Amino acid sequence: MPPPKESEKNHVTYMHTVSEAGRLLPSSSRWNSIALDFNLTPKSSASYESIPSQYPKSVDCNLVITDKKHFHIFIFVTLAIFFAIIAVALLVHFLPQKDKHQDSSINLKLAINQALTFYDAQKSGNYPKNSPVKYRGDSGLKDGNQAKTNLIGGYYDSGNNIKFTFTTAYTMTLLSWSAVEYQTKYADIDELDHVKDIIRWGTDYLLKAFIPPNGSNNLRLPEDMSYARPVSVCDGSATDLAAEIVAALSSASMVFNDDKDYSGKLVLAAERLYEVVTREDPKKQGTYTSVDACGKQARTLYNSSSYQDELAWGATWLFLATKKTHYLANATDFFLSAKSDETNLDKEVFYWNNKLNAVAVLLSGIRYFQDPGFPYEDVLKLSSNSTHSLMCSYLFKKYMSRTTGGLIIPKPENGPLLQYAATASFLSKLYSDYIDHLKISGASCETDEFSVAMLRDFARSQVNYILGQNPMKMSYLVGYGDKFPVHVHHRSASIPWDKRTYNCDDGKTWLNSKNPNPQILLGAMVGGPDTNDNFIDQRSNQRFNEPTIASNAGLVAALVALQDLPNNSDGLKNSLWEWT
Repeated sequence: MPPPKESEKNHVTYMHTVSEAGRLLPSSSRWNSIALDFNLTPKSSASYESIPSQYPKSVDCNLVITDKKHFHIFIFVTLAIFFAIIAVALLVHFLPQKDKHQDSSINLKLAINQALTFYDAQKSGNYPKNSPVKYRGDSGLKDGNQAKTNLIGGYYDSGNNIKFTFTTAYTMTLLSWSAVEYQTKYADIDELDHVKDIIRWGTDYLLKAFIPPNGSNNLRLPEDMSYARPVSVCDGSATDLAAEIVAALSSASMVFNDDKDYSGKLVLAAERLYEVVTREDPKKQGTYTSVDACGKQARTLYNSSSYQDELAWGATWLFLATKKTHYLANATDFFLSAKSDETNLDKEVFYWNNKLNAVAVLLSGIRYFQDPGFPYEDVLKLSSNSTHSLMCSYLFKKYMSRTTGGLIIPKPENGPLLQYAATASFLSKLYSDYIDHLKISGASCETDEFSVAMLRDFARSQVNYILGQNPMKMSYLVGYGDKFPVHVHHRSASIPWDKRTYNCDDGKTWLNSKNPNPQILLGAMVGGPDTNDNFIDQRSNQRFNEPTIASNAGLVAALVALQDLPNNSDGLKNSLWEWT
């Protein structure tokens, strides 16, 4: 047959289906045929599956046997090779295999249980009698008295006795996100009720007041507090704080979808608060830490740098919870504004101060699974492109540095590294599930292509590092494995639980003690190592050795995302997208 024409050799055909909205959806063979047509990132080259062969598909030839002896040898060798291949294949199939999806030394189920138990140790208020943490008790039972309101409950933020509403709301949002995406996984390992209890403890507190209560920074057990606990009061100008609470209440409403009364109560509060914050004069909108009366005490620990990302975050979750399209219109508008104001400082991270990357992933999910079409398509394409850029920053060292041990370093001079690694693991695994659910093998950014397998390998690598596969050979999850931090910066864990009341001077004694903590703060992820993989297990070094509820939320989300279901069933079953 004649060789193909040049035009035929270079022609590549992509198959598509047409959605109800009338736009093309990506095919499994060529994701980038539409996903990267927004002209914000360079187009990738064609994948190798799409490149036609340079040789004709068939040729004419004549076979002449000139030596029967050599022919018989050829047949014998060919059959021997064939049977050898069959034997090797059977051997590989029947021999015990190491789980290629999860390192056999990593017990994700145990790690999830422990990471959730940390929140039981952080509870403030009337302490549950059935709690697995036995060295905690009632505390903060007068919280809110100074402001003549009831602010009992909630969570202590870290190793101190302070309750920050901003990080509490972020924590509840992230835990709720993991629960609505991976409800089936939580249920499979008998942790669904546990995580729902943790979320409800937080949302009950958020419902009591839209003001952030802050306590004094004294070195005493929460149970021993007898000093005044001042309350900082914020108004509608604390845009980021209010929008973060909106996100928390909205996302949690879907977690409690089976409890219509409670779910409805959460949505109603979220909508009312959203109306307050968006009705505020734009000239008065701002960050909660920019006003002394509101966020002065929080400024040194949780200084907020923007409020646009929280507005997009809150509006997106409110849309998902209510299905009201005007919230999606707001979310896309806020997303565009936040992207235009985005700085390099937080460009490739997702944590308590920057939700923009997480919003991009959520908006991408809305595009893929709900397909709202016009007039949102351009912004949703932008969210997909932004998500692809984020995934590439995780995967390729030319975009983001790593330690020698493999831990990503998105912000080398700003805070503990593990919090960023945990959320990166969660977003990369979640996004791999999105595109895998659509039967798409991968995507690309600039000149680089990535696959579902690459995203999942990266997600596992960061979690495995946290759980002990690192140069220090130490698990940074307290209580997990044979070696973990024993001098955690945490008052309840570092002061003896012997029914005695310790004053501030006593507390300082324990802070500076060289002895291990008398209590194991099970499931707390500490700050982690420096950029050289070095870690100092020293109680007074808060950057290395202090856990926070916000950081642990990222780890919980990553762990449950990586947890396998029986028979490798779809991890997105009963997920956010089925519910919406």
